[in-house]
Amino acid sequence: MSVSAFTTSPPAGKYVSGEEMCPHRLVLEHITSRWGVLVLIELLDRPYRFSELRRAIGRVSEKMLTQTLQTLERDGLVHRDARPVIPPRVDYSLTDLGREAAEQVRSLALWTHERMGEVQKAREAYDAAKGRV
Repeated sequence: MSVSAFTTSPPAGKYVSGEEMCPHRLVLEHITSRWGVLVLIELLDRPYRFSELRRAIGRVSEKMLTQTLQTLERDGLVHRDARPVIPPRVDYSLTDLGREAAEQVRSLALWTHERMGEVQKAREAYDAAKGRV
C-alpha cells in the first residue's frame, strides 16, 4: 500500500464517518496507540492473564487495558481465551496476525531505544536554536 493511501481523502460523499472513512488508519492507530504498542510487545513473550498483563505494562488503568484488549481482539490481533473454571480464568495471547504486527512494533521500539541519544541531541540543538532552555 502506498503512503498516499494514508494521506489522501476519499472522494466527497463516498464515506460518511468513523471507521468507514479510513479503516487502515484506524487499525494503524490501534496498533500504535500508547497502550496498544505495550500490549502487543508484552504478549510477544507469552500469554498473560489480565492482572499479569496489567502489572507487566504498569500505570495502565483497568478500563483502558480492557478497552485496548477488546479493540485489538476485534481487529484480530489478540485472542481472548476464557476458560469455564472456578475461579474464571481468561488468558490473552497474540494471533498470527497480532504476532506479525507486534514484531513490526517491537522493531520500531528497538530502533527508538537505539537512537534515543541522537534524538536527544537533535532536541537539544533545536531548543538551543529556538532559545529554549
